[in-house]
Amino acid sequence: MNHVEISKVKEAASRLSDVASLTPLTLNFNKTKEFDAKIYFKREDLQQVRSYKIRGAYNKITSLSEDELVNGVVCASAGNHAQGVAYACYKKKIKGVIFMPTPTPKQKIEQVKMFGGEFIEIILTGDTFDDAYNESILFCDKNKMCFIPPFDDMKVIEGQATVGLELLEQSSEPIDYIFLPVGGGGLITGVSSVFKQLSPETKIIGVEPEGAPSMTKALEAGKPVRLEEINKFIDGASVQKVGALNFEICKDKIDQMTTVPEGKVCQSILDLYNKDAVVVEPAGALSVAVLDQFREEIKGKNVVCIISGSNLLMHYQEGGATVNEAELQRKCKQASNMEKKASDAERASIKYKQVEFMLDKIGSHFNGTISGLTKWGVYVELEDTKIEGMVPLQSMDDDTYRYNEKQNNVIGSRYHEVY
Repeated sequence: MNHVEISKVKEAASRLSDVASLTPLTLNFNKTKEFDAKIYFKREDLQQVRSYKIRGAYNKITSLSEDELVNGVVCASAGNHAQGVAYACYKKKIKGVIFMPTPTPKQKIEQVKMFGGEFIEIILTGDTFDDAYNESILFCDKNKMCFIPPFDDMKVIEGQATVGLELLEQSSEPIDYIFLPVGGGGLITGVSSVFKQLSPETKIIGVEPEGAPSMTKALEAGKPVRLEEINKFIDGASVQKVGALNFEICKDKIDQMTTVPEGKVCQSILDLYNKDAVVVEPAGALSVAVLDQFREEIKGKNVVCIISGSNLLMHYQEGGATVNEAELQRKCKQASNMEKKASDAERASIKYKQVEFMLDKIGSHFNGTISGLTKWGVYVELEDTKIEGMVPLQSMDDDTYRYNEKQNNVIGSRYHEVY
């Protein structure tokens, strides 16, 4: 099958009516003025679980029979998919077992517990998503439970496709362009299928992080390929290999794939917060960060940017010398250049998980000043020691948070896995 049936998407929309919000499609005045085009935001960051992932997870789970659900469901995730599955288990009152990597921050675990309540069990295992995934598959087979994939599944795709149906219902004018983030391919597969059947003139533009161009490489090769190394800075859209089913369906429906540098995404996160009071996760900013590349092409057009999510976690200390917005903007612009200057030895020495900042809050919560920002950490000048160097960031529990605070290390950070 190389397309998603509209009738199935409508069935998914019906299933989701009491669970997923009809998120607003709003005209963004700042971007509209900046690009001389009508720029609309589809605000999936306003879902109950703060991302579109509830659509696919809930549609998949509700499509299963009572016999299939009798032993419950399993997923592997430390991010948006985990929260979607947890909330779906709560709504359906079924057992869910969620495998998460051991380094997952306590706040992320607590969020999943909050959405799933007494219906879910969380198992921490391994150091990476792949470790957790492998364990979840073994557990699923042993206990005869149903696995809920994050993107490579038709029912998940049909759930994500409801975003496309909503766009067509909400828009009073033809949509010329849709920009949307691409990770494993669930969202772009669903949305592009709907539009190529119901609004074929609309151009579908997929946006990936520069450091994780999985769909771009798949389209070049004519099949999904596994990238040996990816930059997980934009973790919500950084996967090593796109879904096989996703690729087969969307390969002839995407008008163009493009990538955005990580530093540009940082800048867009700041701009969205400072100018529009919109707080998004890095993947959620991709569809906006890319607009500069299409400035001339979209002039005078009706454009939709899908804001896919806003799941951010952060430790921070009240007080201290706060870095002002202008300074943060300067640091974001430095990010890409500083990454390039880092030696291989520096890269190899950083063993902590990739993290990023909730940029509107972070400040110099240590006795020093930030002199640069990279994907591995921050370059700082410590006043007490007169030392300048890179402080690696890490996911932290309460004990290490207090330790880092005493050691004058940076304590504003966030981390979650790809899915």
